[in-house]
Amino acid sequence: MFDDLKKEALDYHQFPTPGKIATHITKPCTTQAELSLAYTPGVAEPVREIETDANAAYRFTSKGNLVAVITDGTAVLGLGNVGALAGKPVMEGKGVLFKRFADIDVFDIEVDADNTDDFIDTVARIASGFGGINLEDIAAPRCFEIEQALIERLDIPVFHDDQHGTAIIICAGLLNALEIKGKPLAEACIVCLGAGAAGIASMRLLQKLGAKPNNIFMVDRQGVIRAGRTDLNRYKQEFALETDRITLADAMQDADVFIGVSGPNLVNEDMLSSMGSQPIVFALSNPDPEISPLLAHKVRKDIIMATGRSDFPNQVNNVLGFPFIFRGALDVRARAINSEMQIAAVEGLRALTHEPVLAEILEVYGKDHLEFGPDYIIPTPFDPRLMDFVPPAVAQAAVDSGVARCEFPKHYRTAPQL
Repeated sequence: MFDDLKKEALDYHQFPTPGKIATHITKPCTTQAELSLAYTPGVAEPVREIETDANAAYRFTSKGNLVAVITDGTAVLGLGNVGALAGKPVMEGKGVLFKRFADIDVFDIEVDADNTDDFIDTVARIASGFGGINLEDIAAPRCFEIEQALIERLDIPVFHDDQHGTAIIICAGLLNALEIKGKPLAEACIVCLGAGAAGIASMRLLQKLGAKPNNIFMVDRQGVIRAGRTDLNRYKQEFALETDRITLADAMQDADVFIGVSGPNLVNEDMLSSMGSQPIVFALSNPDPEISPLLAHKVRKDIIMATGRSDFPNQVNNVLGFPFIFRGALDVRARAINSEMQIAAVEGLRALTHEPVLAEILEVYGKDHLEFGPDYIIPTPFDPRLMDFVPPAVAQAAVDSGVARCEFPKHYRTAPQL
């Protein structure tokens, strides 16, 4: 079976044309007159306009609908540091998703740079031609420094999807799960296994949404991140607690929530059994979760569970976020994707989950019924209403928080009431 999948995947990427993305022209160029407009001498006119006013690039070039998906290849999927070039199929894949779900054009860029400053400088120097930068598959803790430096240097959105995209989907699903459980976020005891990009960003966003720092137990390979440990980088240090809990098993005792962004089969039956009533478990390691959903449901009949897999309910899939977040940001020419816009995306996803599920979605997933509840706490990626709920919410938040260059788009329906 594995050999069949390998051949199918390689054939898919090779035939009939190598790769998954290409460019196409958007204006006619079939006559001498059109050629003179597309290139010299006509092209000089928008050049002069942009020289006078940089914002004119949004009118006369593709900048406003163009995102650079950029990697250094240091943390590609579950494959690790494969190098920049080997990361290109994944970056092309992101381009496919941007275009398929939000009609955003992408150039993928793979940067060979062992030095963090070199990477930052390279991206900063090429950024002006893009409407946004999507950083991808960059190892922690380097990714935090890179993103922050680029946010400070650039006046377009810089978004590390492995951090914030994952965090937004996790938070949307978790808030819905807590609603079902009937427990406020501020009172929930949360265990996060994995202190890399996704784990740290998710816990930061949960705190902005109302989670209490003393209720968050972050766990890495050495156990609970706690005061007194001398091996913590400054990002992990944010989550160091005064606690006598040392191991993952200690942390999970009576916990309300487990979020795994780590590796396969790290949670056993005893750990799950020790959690509080109606435990919420997001086992997101892919393809093999921290605990098998089949085992988890056998151990705890009252569980609310999500995974990163498409063959189980409640898939935490970043495609629910980044295409639509960038769509909203680009449509108001945002200078950044700030925390207000991220929270708006969370609330947009939450709100959509409460809407009746369309018949076409039921058909795609082979179901005759689906409604908000333990098996449906996150929208599905193929729900066409994602475009109606997330981009308008993000765009409105950009306008309200002062990072938009233009008004709320007239072609949007009114921003959803979240």
